[in-house]
Amino acid sequence: MTNWLYSDTVKEHFTNPRNALFGEEADFPCNARGQTGNIKCGDQMLMLLRIKDDIITDVRWKTYGCASAIASTSMLSETIKGMNIMEAYTIRPEDLVEKLGGLPDYKIHCSVLGDKALRAAIDDYLEKTGRAGMLKEATTTICQCLGITDKDIENAFQNGAHTWEQLQQATKIGTVCGNCKEKALELLHEFSHIYGM
Repeated sequence: MTNWLYSDTVKEHFTNPRNALFGEEADFPCNARGQTGNIKCGDQMLMLLRIKDDIITDVRWKTYGCASAIASTSMLSETIKGMNIMEAYTIRPEDLVEKLGGLPDYKIHCSVLGDKALRAAIDDYLEKTGRAGMLKEATTTICQCLGITDKDIENAFQNGAHTWEQLQQATKIGTVCGNCKEKALELLHEFSHIYGM
């Protein structure tokens, strides 16, 4: 028998997910809804929030993702209950991976579905309350030479830059020192799972 590759915390959240939506979306009245991912590649996340006075009072989620996506989102759902939306908006996948006791490197990309769906739900709430665009997702600079961020790479990917060569054409990334190529390729792989392109 193969050893379990995940921590006991991951195993617990995978086999007993917290706040998962097992019925229909209408079964959980909410005032914030976010969805990300693409069912074609099997990774899709729906996040439903109840927010009162900018505090997340309850949450439900549904995913078609793997064990890592399920465990990460289960942990996320526990973490954000009672949290102000501004604080919740800044949660990063790395925070969840740490709380879970780690994930295999090739599964880290699965942990981004929950936080992206969470930010989409908060954005939905802010739009409904007349505050669209109030919060901005934090970015990480990937190409130090040209100041290209992970968000720039994500935008380029969504606009058709799915290979290193296409990404270079779109952003000029890696045309100075090239030290960013490995991280940029990891992001392209991550986005292909999220967006299924």
